[in-house]
Amino acid sequence: MLVEVITIKKQTKPVIQVIQPKILYFGTPVVLLSTWNEDGTTNLTPMSSAWALGNRIVLGLGEGGKGLANLRRCGECVVNLPDASQWRHVEKLARLTGANPVPSYKQELYRFERDKFSAAGFTPLDSDVVQPQRVEECPLQIEAKVVHLQESEGFAIVEVEAKKVHAHEAIVWSERHVNPSAWNPLIYSFRHYFGLDQELGKTFKSET
Repeated sequence: MLVEVITIKKQTKPVIQVIQPKILYFGTPVVLLSTWNEDGTTNLTPMSSAWALGNRIVLGLGEGGKGLANLRRCGECVVNLPDASQWRHVEKLARLTGANPVPSYKQELYRFERDKFSAAGFTPLDSDVVQPQRVEECPLQIEAKVVHLQESEGFAIVEVEAKKVHAHEAIVWSERHVNPSAWNPLIYSFRHYFGLDQELGKTFKSET
């Protein structure tokens, strides 16, 4: 009589340690935030502190940036979501600021740029219901308006309401659905860029 012997492999428990990371960008989609400048041009702010619930999107923005100043004044924006393949274009914006003069704490690493679309190789598109322009190359472009802005120490939490959503036909499943198999958002994780399957590169601020 044959007796089958089954070996159960014990899983090794992970070793857990307490750490103090300098940043907590633990993996969220990159947003190119379009906001309206005083001179009628559009500023682009690359950011990764954003999440959505229903038709509301919550944005986290640092003090001193042009994007936040524009939101305070105008109350309108476009939440442009780039594809993973566009990470190099996004990184071209990383050292640029729309604030002129450049704030003292940014002067070592950043420079002023009025036309960020051209600097990054993007194409501006007029929006339908807000003043800031959209980024044509981004597969998702969400026109939105500010409904709440809360100031905190060093940053602001901004809640916006989506008013109109534009999508590239290639990622549309139906009028009500984006095709997740075709949509490959650019992910920012601890200052490195990823798609949904592999690392693509890293930002100049990365220390790893």
